[in-house]
Amino acid sequence: MNQQTWGMEIMKRRFTAIIEREDDGYVALCPELDIASQGSTIEQASDNLREALELFFESASPEEIEERLRGEIFVTQLEVVVG
Repeated sequence: MNQQTWGMEIMKRRFTAIIEREDDGYVALCPELDIASQGSTIEQASDNLREALELFFESASPEEIEERLRGEIFVTQLEVVVG
């Protein structure tokens, strides 16, 4: 989805966010770019990850973005035998 704002093109893109509990907070990871953040709640961890991604895109060169950006990421569950 593209938007025009003050003569600049702004793109929106979806990324994967994997959020897991760690001690007394949450860690949020974007596996496509290997960028992580944290927060005391799921919502805060998600918001902090969004901010970290936006800051990355504001400051990274196109070459760095291309180098870090991974292809499709699939999140699924597996059933395994344990014991």
